[in-house]
Amino acid sequence: MSIFGSMKTAVSGMNAQANRLSTVADNIANVNTTGYKSVSTAFSSLVLPSSSGNYNSGGVQTSVRQSVSAQGDISYTTSGYDLAISGDGFFIVESPDGVPVLTRAGDFTTDDEGNLVNGAGFKLMGYSYDSGAPAVVVNGFSGLVPVNVAQSGLTAIASTTGTFSGNLNSGAAIATGNLPLSNTTPMTADTKQISMVGYDKLGNTVQYDFYFTKTSVTTPPPATGAASEWQVAVYRHADAASGSSTSFPYTSAAVGSGTMEFDATGKLVTGGSLTITDPVTTGSIAMDLTGFTQLASDFAGKGTPNGQAASPVDSVTIGKDGTVSAMYADGTSKALYRIPLATVASPDNLTLMSGNVYSANGTSGVTVTGFPQTNGFGTIQSGAIESSNVDLAGELTEMIESQRSYTANSKVFQTGSDIMDVLVNLKR
Repeated sequence: MSIFGSMKTAVSGMNAQANRLSTVADNIANVNTTGYKSVSTAFSSLVLPSSSGNYNSGGVQTSVRQSVSAQGDISYTTSGYDLAISGDGFFIVESPDGVPVLTRAGDFTTDDEGNLVNGAGFKLMGYSYDSGAPAVVVNGFSGLVPVNVAQSGLTAIASTTGTFSGNLNSGAAIATGNLPLSNTTPMTADTKQISMVGYDKLGNTVQYDFYFTKTSVTTPPPATGAASEWQVAVYRHADAASGSSTSFPYTSAAVGSGTMEFDATGKLVTGGSLTITDPVTTGSIAMDLTGFTQLASDFAGKGTPNGQAASPVDSVTIGKDGTVSAMYADGTSKALYRIPLATVASPDNLTLMSGNVYSANGTSGVTVTGFPQTNGFGTIQSGAIESSNVDLAGELTEMIESQRSYTANSKVFQTGSDIMDVLVNLKR
């Protein structure tokens, strides 16, 4: 056995325990860091070849392991911009120099421009709804923009589409008088009126009167094909006749019309769409009527257009699926962004960077992006943060163990040094 070799082994042991103590110190220092993932030191033996009767001491080497995949406790806060991930996934954030990285630290607040920024100064990234419902880019960060919640002033959205659904009574009589589309009086009593409110470009409400009138029926009804036909006429309510028992005649022509045909089972076979062209608002609304049936039941109808009246933003909310929505004072809402999540095949092998963020590498695997609650990704909890997953009691225990082991290795080194002194003194 080499005395010098045993001293080198003791040095490697002290270095290993120093590395262990470094990870313990890092964990204790970050015990209150939002989204921090603990690190630990793994030991492995380093064996040197030995001959018969002689043993050459080797040493110990260390490697650092991350527990990125271990979920931290969820702590609730009073800020709706604080976000926690329950399950798999990372927020995609942008560093001050414009590089997208991953993090679990969701302690977001607004900066001077209204962007959501976490405690380390990284901007939260998401997909905008400016061009419609966004689609995720599964293998990259293309299309991501900073999530900005600075919504001020009034917002008005004109109606462009809508749905109208309900039931037309199959027992209704065929109209015998003037049809609504003729816009004359007296109007046939065999018609039903249902109204719907839409919005113009300035956010004004515009009421439209829908008239449904049965015009023909095939008897006996064939096994397939149209069993009955209905006429649909739409007028601006503001143009209705005043001082009369009916709204006819309107001061303007119908702004929309169509024909609906139902088969013998009461199913709509043609006429499932209608376009309202309003000469006053200079807008058009594409109405979907496919939700109508013709059954032996009372008349019923419900119109639901898109658009929004002029209303101030009351608050901004973030849903579990990552949708960032502006809530208006009139109770309506508008989707602004969709926050995606990202993950890799081996999260524990991600490269740790300053600011409690991670980047992918060859060991961790490529980044895969998706929306929360889809394809195995977790959910986003608004008004909460993920705490550090450090076990403080365990770290204190490891600190004591590391101290004892370091001291023991130093005794080995000191003993070897004393023996070396004995050998040197033999010559004297």
